[in-house]
Amino acid sequence: MHIYLDNAATTPLDPEVIEVMVQTMQNEYGNPSSIHSHGRQAKTIVEKARKTIAQLLNAAPAEIFFTSGGTEADNMAIVRSIEAFGITHAITSPIEHHAVLHTLEELAKTGKIHLDLLRVDDKGNIDLAHLEELLANNPRTLVSLMHANNELGNLSDIQRVSEICQQYQAIFHSDTVQTMGHYPHNLSQMKIDFITGAGHKFHGPKGVGFLYINSNNKIKPLIFGGAQERNMRGGTENVYGIAGLAKALEIAYRDMEQHQSYIQGLKSYMIEELTKAIPTIQFNGNIEPQQSLYTVLNVSMPCTNMSDMLLFNLDISGISASGGSACSSGSDIGSHVLRAIQADPDRPSVRFSFSKNNTKEEIDHVVAKLKEICDSE
Repeated sequence: MHIYLDNAATTPLDPEVIEVMVQTMQNEYGNPSSIHSHGRQAKTIVEKARKTIAQLLNAAPAEIFFTSGGTEADNMAIVRSIEAFGITHAITSPIEHHAVLHTLEELAKTGKIHLDLLRVDDKGNIDLAHLEELLANNPRTLVSLMHANNELGNLSDIQRVSEICQQYQAIFHSDTVQTMGHYPHNLSQMKIDFITGAGHKFHGPKGVGFLYINSNNKIKPLIFGGAQERNMRGGTENVYGIAGLAKALEIAYRDMEQHQSYIQGLKSYMIEELTKAIPTIQFNGNIEPQQSLYTVLNVSMPCTNMSDMLLFNLDISGISASGGSACSSGSDIGSHVLRAIQADPDRPSVRFSFSKNNTKEEIDHVVAKLKEICDSE
């Protein structure tokens, strides 16, 4: 038995997505920039996908720009908005994905911005009062806060963040990579400047994503070249990837309510079973359904202090998951997220992340294996 519980890292392709991509590879191989019929057919695929994504997000097609994934989209939004709007101050949190955190840290290191990090509590919740305090002293700031943390699963109230940003005329960018395809995003009802998505987080292909740019904002490209993406992103479009991305998001929205209920049930079941099997286990971040991404569960193990060995034992048992620790000594730089919430450095953490393909039987097997590891030490 092989059990895949690392869906926050990447998800397996949906069979319907594979079918669309194979058909596109076989039949629509033209360059979308070519003016002949093969090119026009490929261009139609790209624009149809753009329209599909825009309709699902309640945005305009002209606000959707295809990228190589979430990291490029985050970089483009951050770097180019700072330049376009003459921003000298940015606010983020210490638990952001490195695509955001490292980008802003580099800009701060080169003197282009002053960077402030929001306070977070021991559960990883950001301090919105601190956000208001910082914005009151630094209006017209760039605020970059993710919708859900990729390690802990904490959900942030980006609707409330957008309202605060609007009050202080701040530019708001949100990395929505972990929640795209798992929660509805109605962009016509939210005052947000930039959001990002990556196909492989919701059963689409790797190497393709998108950036939503509110039509009120005008920024320059991050990648120069041809006139692709309405002069906003040079390079020949990944036509079959884009087709797969749109199909995956369409499926995600179609089945969202059903999958939310099913996957939340798996997560809740695993919390219950782990608590019974290993009473001293600890859960990192929020685990309440309204405050936590239903696809992610982060646990700290009481029975070993070696993260790599724990993951190795799981792997040889056919269980794929991600791990980390708060350690920052030696070669193990540890997790910046776990350090930020002051997690116990002597307890390795495991992130289990679920999808529609997982089962309760798999959860039972994983819980039994974790108990076995603890009992053997």
